[in-house]
Amino acid sequence: MTEVKAGVEYKINIDGNSFLLDEKKFNLLIYINESGSITEAAKRSKISYRTALNYINKIESTLDIAIVSTKKGGSGGGGSTTLTEEGLQILKECKKINAIMELHRETNELEAEILEVDREKGVMKIQMNKLTMTIPLNKKYEVGDKILALISYDNIFIMLEPQTSSIRNIFKGKVTEMRLQDEMIRVKIDIGGVDIFSDITLSAGKDLDLGLGKEVYIGFKTLSIATLKL
Repeated sequence: MTEVKAGVEYKINIDGNSFLLDEKKFNLLIYINESGSITEAAKRSKISYRTALNYINKIESTLDIAIVSTKKGGSGGGGSTTLTEEGLQILKECKKINAIMELHRETNELEAEILEVDREKGVMKIQMNKLTMTIPLNKKYEVGDKILALISYDNIFIMLEPQTSSIRNIFKGKVTEMRLQDEMIRVKIDIGGVDIFSDITLSAGKDLDLGLGKEVYIGFKTLSIATLKL
């Protein structure tokens, strides 16, 4: 069973209409899809049946779509409620985002703007402060779009000198913080006003002779980046 954690919101955009789906509304859709009943879904979401109906009505009226379809039972009852195609699509998109967030629980979150799009090479150039980097192209993005780039701490490589390799993005920075965490060293590096965190082993930290203020190079492969449109 998939649930979204408290405090998370998903921005849903459909035909120019947008709606912020919080954890209660998202979980309600999950339970409707699993149980086929608004009553049961409301109970599992720990809200009243009336509140569940209000949530559904608010989503449908704001996005101007139907997200649930209800079939009445016969004389003996037994009606059921299912998500419509649009409701299932909303649930699918939210689950995808939720999966990315779970995969990248400890990530560098970098707000950026798309500067260039190279569809032939399948890459795009983004800018954060004065820094630019090249990442895989998302065909839905255009120049000028604001995005959030997610890079896991363990996908950041620390080097004493820039190296020629498959690592496309390499930046010079300075170590500003080091702390031991779960048998790993979490290193904070300032690269031109942008803070990047990297998790390295104790032996790697010793080999690099890291210390506060030391100048290093950090790098990461383009394929290690996940993006979300803001």
